[in-house]
Amino acid sequence: VTVVGSQLYVGSSDNVITAHTLTEGTLAGNYSISYLPGTLEVTDAAIAITVTADSNSKTYDGSALTDNGWERTAGTLAEGDYLVVTVEGTITNAGTENNVITEVKVMHEAGEVDEDVTDNYDITEIDGLLTVDPVTIVLTAASDSKVYDGTPLTKDDYSITTGAFVGSDGLATVTVVGSQLYVGSSDNIITAHTLNAGTLAANYSISYLPGTLEVTDAAI
Repeated sequence: VTVVGSQLYVGSSDNVITAHTLTEGTLAGNYSISYLPGTLEVTDAAIAITVTADSNSKTYDGSALTDNGWERTAGTLAEGDYLVVTVEGTITNAGTENNVITEVKVMHEAGEVDEDVTDNYDITEIDGLLTVDPVTIVLTAASDSKVYDGTPLTKDDYSITTGAFVGSDGLATVTVVGSQLYVGSSDNIITAHTLNAGTLAANYSISYLPGTLEVTDAAI
């Protein structure tokens, strides 16, 4: 007896007898033989898998951070199946944003046109995290010295000793306060700063270091 039937995807189809042969000595005319089909049914597998979007980070540089990467972090696909995953997320300024899985499909290799078999899977999606860290900037007040001459020594100046501003970002004003009149030394201190128009404060972590003002003996 020849039986022909096949069911690959979720659903059902007939399992059909297509032919038979009689054993030697059996006379065909003595029998009226007909066929009835059986049923082949494939149900949802509910295979558990987990798909996790990439996380990524960088220091603020004025350009967008994106990462459409992902990985299957749990579970096993059936033979011939493969994942198609879409991940969307972007962040430019300092802070955090979710890197979001927007679609997961499981496809089965089936020749010219692959078959969508997503319904056979119980899929857990885990978003990633995109992080942009602020640029570290250190402003150092200027140092200076002179021989005592009866007038105070001041130095309203500074330099950027760590980090750099991005593109057209920068400082509008920096307030430096310090004065040394007599022989000795004292700190020259940055007390405040303002950023120029268009510079977002959250993109920078700005700190200050003092300089030194020193007055030496005149030896008059």
